[in-house]
Amino acid sequence: MRFPLSVLDLAPIAKGESVGSSIAASVALAQRAEEHGYRRVWYAEHHNMPTIASSATSVLISHVGAHTSTIRLGAGGVMLPNHSPLTIAEQFGTLAAMYPGRIDLGLGRAPGSDQATAYAMRRDPAASDRFPQDVQELQAFLGEESRVPGVVAVPGRDTNVPLYILGSSMFGAHLAAALGLPYAFASHFAPQALEAAVAAYRREFTPSAQLEAPYVIAGVNVIAAETDDEAQANLQSARRAMAAGLFARGKDLSDVEADLLLRRGGAHVDQMFTYAAIGDGSEVARYLDRFRDHVGADELITAHHAASTEARLQSVALTAEAMNSVAA
Repeated sequence: MRFPLSVLDLAPIAKGESVGSSIAASVALAQRAEEHGYRRVWYAEHHNMPTIASSATSVLISHVGAHTSTIRLGAGGVMLPNHSPLTIAEQFGTLAAMYPGRIDLGLGRAPGSDQATAYAMRRDPAASDRFPQDVQELQAFLGEESRVPGVVAVPGRDTNVPLYILGSSMFGAHLAAALGLPYAFASHFAPQALEAAVAAYRREFTPSAQLEAPYVIAGVNVIAAETDDEAQANLQSARRAMAAGLFARGKDLSDVEADLLLRRGGAHVDQMFTYAAIGDGSEVARYLDRFRDHVGADELITAHHAASTEARLQSVALTAEAMNSVAA
Protein backbone atom coordinates (compact mmCIF):
# COMPACT_ATOMS: atom_id res chain seq x y z
CA MET A 1 0.00 0.00 0.00
CA ARG A 2 1.14 3.56 -0.69
CA PHE A 3 0.61 4.49 2.97
CA PRO A 4 -0.29 2.53 6.13
CA LEU A 5 -3.91 1.42 6.36
CA SER A 6 -5.49 -0.06 9.48
CA VAL A 7 -8.88 -1.22 10.72
CA LEU A 8 -11.05 -0.04 13.59
CA ASP A 9 -13.32 -2.96 14.46
CA LEU A 10 -16.41 -1.77 16.33
CA ALA A 11 -17.28 -5.43 17.06
CA PRO A 12 -20.95 -4.91 16.10
CA ILE A 13 -23.63 -7.31 17.27
CA ALA A 14 -25.89 -7.47 14.26
CA LYS A 15 -29.64 -7.93 14.51
CA GLY A 16 -30.40 -11.56 15.31
CA GLU A 17 -26.76 -12.34 16.13
CA SER A 18 -25.14 -13.27 19.46
CA VAL A 19 -22.12 -11.86 21.26
CA GLY A 20 -20.32 -15.09 20.44
CA SER A 21 -20.93 -14.71 16.72
CA SER A 22 -19.80 -11.07 16.90
CA ILE A 23 -16.51 -12.10 18.51
CA ALA A 24 -16.05 -14.80 15.88
CA ALA A 25 -16.61 -12.11 13.24
CA SER A 26 -13.91 -9.96 14.85
CA VAL A 27 -11.48 -12.84 14.57
CA ALA A 28 -12.38 -13.32 10.91
CA LEU A 29 -12.02 -9.59 10.25
CA ALA A 30 -8.55 -9.45 11.82
CA GLN A 31 -7.49 -12.50 9.81
CA ARG A 32 -8.74 -10.89 6.61
CA ALA A 33 -6.96 -7.62 7.46
CA GLU A 34 -3.73 -9.50 8.20
CA GLU A 35 -4.01 -11.40 4.92
CA HIS A 36 -4.39 -8.16 2.96
CA GLY A 37 -1.57 -6.17 4.52
CA TYR A 38 -3.29 -3.83 6.99
CA ARG A 39 -0.96 -2.54 9.70
CA ARG A 40 -3.17 -2.91 12.77
CA VAL A 41 -6.65 -3.65 14.11
CA TRP A 42 -7.95 -1.65 17.05
CA TYR A 43 -10.97 -2.17 19.32
CA ALA A 44 -12.79 0.56 21.23
CA GLU A 45 -14.06 0.43 24.80
CA HIS A 46 -17.82 0.98 25.04
CA HIS A 47 -20.22 0.05 27.82
CA ASN A 48 -23.96 -0.59 28.11
CA MET A 49 -24.37 -0.65 24.33
CA PRO A 50 -26.31 -3.74 23.21
CA THR A 51 -24.92 -3.53 19.67
CA ILE A 52 -21.18 -3.43 20.54
CA ALA A 53 -19.16 -6.36 21.93
CA SER A 54 -15.81 -4.68 22.69
CA SER A 55 -16.34 -3.57 26.31
CA ALA A 56 -13.59 -5.87 27.66
CA THR A 57 -11.02 -4.61 25.18
CA SER A 58 -7.93 -6.41 26.49
CA VAL A 59 -9.76 -9.74 26.60
CA LEU A 60 -10.89 -9.37 22.99
CA ILE A 61 -7.37 -8.42 21.90
CA SER A 62 -6.00 -11.52 23.60
CA HIS A 63 -8.49 -13.78 21.84
CA VAL A 64 -7.85 -12.26 18.42
CA GLY A 65 -4.11 -12.41 19.00
CA ALA A 66 -4.32 -16.17 19.46
CA HIS A 67 -5.91 -16.49 16.00
CA THR A 68 -3.54 -14.17 14.10
CA SER A 69 0.22 -14.08 13.75
CA THR A 70 1.63 -10.77 12.48
CA ILE A 71 -0.88 -7.91 12.49
CA ARG A 72 -0.65 -5.38 15.32
CA LEU A 73 -3.57 -5.35 17.75
CA GLY A 74 -4.62 -2.72 20.22
CA ALA A 75 -7.13 -0.49 21.88
CA GLY A 76 -8.57 2.41 20.01
CA GLY A 77 -9.05 3.04 22.74
CA VAL A 78 -9.08 2.29 26.42
CA MET A 79 -11.00 5.01 28.25
CA LEU A 80 -8.40 5.56 30.94
CA PRO A 81 -10.64 7.45 33.42
CA ASN A 82 -12.58 4.19 33.83
CA HIS A 83 -9.49 2.38 35.13
CA SER A 84 -6.38 2.75 37.25
CA PRO A 85 -3.14 3.17 35.28
CA LEU A 86 -1.68 0.17 37.12
CA THR A 87 -4.52 -2.12 36.00
CA ILE A 88 -4.14 -1.12 32.36
CA ALA A 89 -0.35 -1.48 32.56
CA GLU A 90 -0.76 -5.02 33.89
CA GLN A 91 -3.33 -5.93 31.24
CA PHE A 92 -1.37 -4.59 28.30
CA GLY A 93 1.92 -5.76 29.77
CA THR A 94 0.41 -9.24 29.78
CA LEU A 95 -0.66 -8.85 26.16
CA ALA A 96 2.84 -7.63 25.21
CA ALA A 97 4.37 -10.72 26.83
CA MET A 98 1.95 -12.96 24.94
CA TYR A 99 2.28 -11.19 21.58
CA PRO A 100 5.67 -9.41 21.52
CA GLY A 101 5.93 -6.46 19.16
CA ARG A 102 2.25 -6.57 18.22
CA ILE A 103 0.41 -4.60 20.93
CA ASP A 104 -0.70 -0.92 20.82
CA LEU A 105 -2.43 1.07 23.55
CA GLY A 106 -4.64 3.96 22.46
CA LEU A 107 -5.99 6.10 25.29
CA GLY A 108 -9.07 8.30 25.52
CA ARG A 109 -10.55 10.35 28.32
CA ALA A 110 -14.26 10.05 27.44
CA PRO A 111 -16.35 7.76 29.67
CA GLY A 112 -17.56 5.57 26.82
CA SER A 113 -20.91 5.36 28.60
CA ASP A 114 -23.80 7.30 30.10
CA GLN A 115 -24.09 8.56 33.69
CA ALA A 116 -25.91 5.47 34.98
CA THR A 117 -23.26 3.22 33.48
CA ALA A 118 -20.50 5.40 34.92
CA TYR A 119 -22.07 4.88 38.34
CA ALA A 120 -22.27 1.13 37.78
CA MET A 121 -18.55 1.16 36.96
CA ARG A 122 -17.85 3.17 40.14
CA ARG A 123 -16.19 5.78 37.95
CA ASP A 124 -14.78 8.84 39.70
CA PRO A 125 -16.41 11.94 38.15
CA ALA A 126 -13.12 13.82 38.50
CA ALA A 127 -11.07 11.14 36.73
CA SER A 128 -11.13 12.92 33.36
CA ASP A 129 -9.38 15.91 34.93
CA ARG A 130 -6.47 13.64 35.89
CA PHE A 131 -6.13 12.16 32.40
CA PRO A 132 -2.76 13.80 31.52
CA GLN A 133 -1.22 12.69 34.82
CA ASP A 134 -2.70 9.21 34.49
CA VAL A 135 -1.24 8.84 30.98
CA GLN A 136 2.21 9.67 32.34
CA GLU A 137 1.77 7.32 35.29
CA LEU A 138 0.74 4.53 32.92
CA GLN A 139 3.68 5.23 30.62
CA ALA A 140 6.06 4.99 33.58
CA PHE A 141 4.54 1.66 34.68
CA LEU A 142 5.23 0.32 31.17
CA GLY A 143 8.78 1.68 31.25
CA GLU A 144 11.65 1.38 33.67
CA GLU A 145 10.70 3.67 36.55
CA SER A 146 7.35 3.84 38.33
CA ARG A 147 5.93 7.19 39.41
CA VAL A 148 4.41 5.46 42.44
CA PRO A 149 7.19 4.58 44.89
CA GLY A 150 7.30 0.89 45.72
CA VAL A 151 4.76 -0.13 43.02
CA VAL A 152 5.78 -2.01 39.87
CA ALA A 153 3.54 -3.33 37.09
CA VAL A 154 4.14 -7.06 36.66
CA PRO A 155 3.58 -7.86 33.82
CA GLY A 156 4.12 -4.44 32.29
CA ARG A 157 7.46 -3.08 33.40
CA ASP A 158 9.99 -2.60 30.58
CA THR A 159 7.48 -3.65 27.91
CA ASN A 160 7.29 -0.07 26.58
CA VAL A 161 3.96 -0.75 24.91
CA PRO A 162 3.54 2.21 22.51
CA LEU A 163 0.92 4.73 23.61
CA TYR A 164 -1.38 6.72 21.33
CA ILE A 165 -3.58 9.62 22.37
CA LEU A 166 -7.09 9.44 20.93
CA GLY A 167 -9.32 12.45 20.57
CA SER A 168 -12.01 14.34 18.74
CA SER A 169 -11.20 17.81 20.08
CA MET A 170 -8.29 20.16 20.60
CA PHE A 171 -7.56 18.75 24.08
CA GLY A 172 -6.14 15.49 22.76
CA ALA A 173 -4.10 17.30 20.11
CA HIS A 174 -2.44 19.55 22.66
CA LEU A 175 -1.76 16.65 25.05
CA ALA A 176 -0.35 14.33 22.39
CA ALA A 177 1.94 17.12 21.19
CA ALA A 178 3.12 17.97 24.70
CA LEU A 179 3.88 14.32 25.56
CA GLY A 180 5.42 13.54 22.18
CA LEU A 181 2.97 10.73 21.42
CA PRO A 182 1.17 9.70 18.23
CA TYR A 183 -2.27 11.25 17.78
CA ALA A 184 -5.33 9.41 16.47
CA PHE A 185 -8.31 11.59 15.57
CA ALA A 186 -11.82 10.08 15.67
CA SER A 187 -12.93 11.65 12.39
CA HIS A 188 -14.99 8.55 11.59
CA PHE A 189 -17.69 9.82 13.97
CA ALA A 190 -16.70 13.30 15.22
CA PRO A 191 -15.17 15.14 12.27
CA GLN A 192 -15.69 18.78 13.19
CA ALA A 193 -12.26 19.68 14.64
CA LEU A 194 -10.15 17.37 12.47
CA GLU A 195 -8.16 19.93 10.48
CA ALA A 196 -7.59 22.33 13.38
CA ALA A 197 -6.57 19.54 15.75
CA VAL A 198 -4.08 17.98 13.34
CA ALA A 199 -2.56 21.38 12.58
CA ALA A 200 -2.18 22.19 16.30
CA TYR A 201 -0.65 18.80 17.01
CA ARG A 202 1.96 19.12 14.27
CA ARG A 203 2.75 22.72 15.23
CA GLU A 204 3.19 22.02 18.95
CA PHE A 205 4.79 18.57 18.82
CA THR A 206 7.73 17.95 21.16
CA PRO A 207 9.92 14.88 20.44
CA SER A 208 9.99 12.15 23.06
CA ALA A 209 11.68 8.83 23.76
CA GLN A 210 8.81 7.08 21.95
CA LEU A 211 8.48 9.39 18.94
CA GLU A 212 10.88 11.76 17.17
CA ALA A 213 8.37 13.39 14.80
CA PRO A 214 4.58 13.89 14.74
CA TYR A 215 2.48 10.91 13.66
CA VAL A 216 -1.20 11.33 12.80
CA ILE A 217 -3.79 8.58 12.37
CA ALA A 218 -7.16 9.71 11.02
CA GLY A 219 -10.37 7.68 11.20
CA VAL A 220 -12.54 7.27 8.11
CA ASN A 221 -15.69 5.29 7.36
CA VAL A 222 -15.48 2.78 4.51
CA ILE A 223 -18.13 0.84 2.62
CA ALA A 224 -16.54 -1.01 -0.30
CA ALA A 225 -18.60 -3.40 -2.40
CA GLU A 226 -18.55 -4.98 -5.84
CA THR A 227 -20.94 -2.34 -7.18
CA ASP A 228 -21.96 1.17 -6.23
CA ASP A 229 -25.58 0.03 -5.75
CA GLU A 230 -24.47 -2.60 -3.25
CA ALA A 231 -22.35 -0.06 -1.42
CA GLN A 232 -25.27 2.38 -1.21
CA ALA A 233 -27.51 -0.37 0.15
CA ASN A 234 -24.93 -1.14 2.83
CA LEU A 235 -24.74 2.58 3.62
CA GLN A 236 -28.48 2.72 4.30
CA SER A 237 -28.24 -0.33 6.55
CA ALA A 238 -25.35 1.29 8.42
CA ARG A 239 -27.29 4.54 8.86
CA ARG A 240 -30.27 2.67 10.34
CA ALA A 241 -28.02 0.70 12.69
CA MET A 242 -26.27 3.86 13.81
CA ALA A 243 -29.55 5.64 14.46
CA ALA A 244 -30.78 2.68 16.51
CA GLY A 245 -27.55 2.61 18.49
CA LEU A 246 -27.62 6.34 19.18
CA PHE A 247 -31.30 6.95 19.85
CA ALA A 248 -32.75 3.58 20.88
CA ARG A 249 -29.78 2.16 22.82
CA GLY A 250 -29.59 -0.69 20.36
CA LYS A 251 -33.09 -2.03 20.95
CA ASP A 252 -34.39 -4.54 18.43
CA LEU A 253 -36.38 -2.33 16.07
CA SER A 254 -38.44 -3.11 13.03
CA ASP A 255 -37.35 -1.56 9.75
CA VAL A 256 -40.24 0.90 10.02
CA GLU A 257 -39.20 1.98 13.52
CA ALA A 258 -35.57 2.30 12.43
CA ASP A 259 -36.56 4.45 9.46
CA LEU A 260 -38.61 6.72 11.76
CA LEU A 261 -35.63 7.14 14.06
CA LEU A 262 -33.42 7.87 11.08
CA ARG A 263 -35.77 10.59 9.88
CA ARG A 264 -35.57 12.26 13.29
CA GLY A 265 -31.82 11.85 13.72
CA GLY A 266 -30.66 11.63 10.13
CA ALA A 267 -28.74 14.90 10.18
CA HIS A 268 -26.74 13.74 13.18
CA VAL A 269 -26.00 10.37 11.61
CA ASP A 270 -25.00 11.96 8.31
CA GLN A 271 -22.65 14.32 10.13
CA MET A 272 -20.89 11.24 11.54
CA PHE A 273 -20.45 10.04 7.95
CA THR A 274 -18.83 13.31 6.84
CA TYR A 275 -15.70 11.38 5.95
CA ALA A 276 -16.78 8.20 4.20
CA ALA A 277 -15.38 6.25 1.27
CA ILE A 278 -18.33 4.52 -0.41
CA GLY A 279 -18.43 2.60 -3.68
CA ASP A 280 -16.48 -0.07 -5.48
CA GLY A 281 -12.84 -0.68 -4.61
CA SER A 282 -11.38 1.82 -7.05
CA GLU A 283 -13.68 4.63 -5.91
CA VAL A 284 -12.90 3.87 -2.25
CA ALA A 285 -9.16 3.91 -2.97
CA ARG A 286 -9.40 7.27 -4.74
CA TYR A 287 -11.35 8.74 -1.82
CA LEU A 288 -8.86 7.45 0.76
CA ASP A 289 -5.99 8.88 -1.25
CA ARG A 290 -7.67 12.31 -1.38
CA PHE A 291 -8.67 12.20 2.29
CA ARG A 292 -5.19 11.31 3.45
CA ASP A 293 -3.66 14.14 1.41
CA HIS A 294 -6.31 16.60 2.62
CA VAL A 295 -5.74 15.78 6.28
CA GLY A 296 -2.00 15.28 6.06
CA ALA A 297 -2.34 11.98 7.91
CA ASP A 298 0.49 9.47 8.18
CA GLU A 299 -1.97 6.58 8.47
CA LEU A 300 -5.69 5.98 8.02
CA ILE A 301 -7.74 3.72 10.26
CA THR A 302 -10.84 2.46 8.49
CA ALA A 303 -14.21 1.63 10.08
CA HIS A 304 -16.00 -0.76 7.72
CA HIS A 305 -19.81 -0.72 7.82
CA ALA A 306 -22.15 -3.34 6.39
CA ALA A 307 -25.24 -5.30 7.37
CA SER A 308 -23.46 -8.66 7.43
CA THR A 309 -20.09 -10.04 8.47
CA GLU A 310 -19.41 -11.26 4.95
CA ALA A 311 -20.03 -7.78 3.54
CA ARG A 312 -17.60 -6.27 6.08
CA LEU A 313 -14.97 -8.85 5.18
CA GLN A 314 -15.53 -8.05 1.52
CA SER A 315 -15.13 -4.33 2.22
CA VAL A 316 -11.80 -4.93 3.97
CA ALA A 317 -10.53 -7.08 1.10
CA LEU A 318 -11.74 -4.86 -1.76
CA THR A 319 -10.27 -1.75 -0.14
CA ALA A 320 -6.85 -3.36 0.32
CA GLU A 321 -6.80 -4.82 -3.18
CA ALA A 322 -7.63 -1.43 -4.69
CA MET A 323 -5.07 0.37 -2.53
CA ASN A 324 -2.39 -2.13 -3.46
CA SER A 325 -3.30 -1.66 -7.10
CA VAL A 326 -2.94 2.11 -6.75
CA ALA A 327 0.42 1.64 -5.02
CA ALA A 328 1.65 -0.60 -7.82
